[in-house]
Amino acid sequence: MNFSKARNNKLLLSTKKLVVGFLDLLQKLREIEHRKMRGKPVSGKAIFVLCIASFLAGSLFTSRNWTRSSRNEDTRIPVFPHHGTKLQEVKKDCDQKRKLIEGKAGDVLEEVEKTHDAIKSLETTMSSLQMELAVARTSQTSGQLSLEKPANHSLQKAFVVIGINTAFSSRKRRDSVRETWMPQGAKLKELEEEKGIVIRFVIGHSATPAGVLDKALDAEEAEHKDFLRLKHVEGYHELSTKTRLYFSTAVSIWDAEFYIKVDDDVHLNLGTLTSTLARYRSKPRIYIGCMKSGPVLSQKGLKYYEPEYWKFGEEGNKYFRHATGQIYAISKDLAAYISLNSPILHRYANEDVSLGSWLIGLEVEHIDERSMCCGTPPDCEWKAQAGNVCVASFDWSCSGICRSVERMKQVHNSCGEGEGAVWNVEI
Repeated sequence: MNFSKARNNKLLLSTKKLVVGFLDLLQKLREIEHRKMRGKPVSGKAIFVLCIASFLAGSLFTSRNWTRSSRNEDTRIPVFPHHGTKLQEVKKDCDQKRKLIEGKAGDVLEEVEKTHDAIKSLETTMSSLQMELAVARTSQTSGQLSLEKPANHSLQKAFVVIGINTAFSSRKRRDSVRETWMPQGAKLKELEEEKGIVIRFVIGHSATPAGVLDKALDAEEAEHKDFLRLKHVEGYHELSTKTRLYFSTAVSIWDAEFYIKVDDDVHLNLGTLTSTLARYRSKPRIYIGCMKSGPVLSQKGLKYYEPEYWKFGEEGNKYFRHATGQIYAISKDLAAYISLNSPILHRYANEDVSLGSWLIGLEVEHIDERSMCCGTPPDCEWKAQAGNVCVASFDWSCSGICRSVERMKQVHNSCGEGEGAVWNVEI
């Protein structure tokens, strides 16, 4: 009889240990709850499974002891009613903790998301401030990159600077532009002063400074006063360098919201261009053009051969997305970035690829503006008749208007927006 009583006391002690173990587990769960803001929230499901696993493990251990005792003594095992009640209370407590932590985990995730958004907003603000600082620093180097030095070094305010890329041999192309979409003389100056639209032909100097080519260009410049001269030796294979210098030079003279590069065999509608850019003036870092991703040419002798083709992966790969080289626009802070980092910006064989590579690693919004790559008539003509006037028109097959000297006026007459359109645009 005394032996049976001792055995019952032993079983009661085992049960108490089991309950104490569960209470210790709950205490640990409370500690986890208090530390939830420091680490990853514990899943409610995981807590419930842990409770059940602990219970089963304890039950199995106790059951084995009870079974061993029953085999040795062949005695009935008493049932303790309070044991089941206590387990139900523990399970209920676990369920309450699980629901509580699941609810609070959602709150924690919401707070983490809000913090992430705040950090992202702060990073954007810091990036904008850094770009503004870059613009301010650029003003200190005004005139150092250009042969065109203002009397004072203060930047001239503008809405957009349009740089028309040209060469020494392109006099007739320049004249065809002057006779169509580009104002001349007093009208060009008026457009700059009243609308903030600056237009210049962009060119460097010949390999023999003060030679015949440079003198001819000097005479043309004296007549039209529509050039931006760069400290750059002209050459087809130096287009990436020229593009880099153009943006650096333009930013050192004009404080504009946008800077555009366009070829001298492309037709523009200035009013439509201005209204298109105005839609994006509230955005900080904009890269606008007809985005493409052409093949990387690894065969020597081809027009767009890329000597550094191996940098773009296996043979047959394509370039990253970038604006086609006939025309593209970038916002002020991007032009300032190019100016400040000019010495370390890598130049690929193709200038549009080079520009794309300079911007692809930045927080920049790429705008695929298809109105900047319309075809020549009848394409742009049909669109104009439908009320969708094109920003720019050219032939893809020629990377510009085919025979532009002869056809520029035809394109202008068929697809032009009208002479007064640009003056009616609200900026």
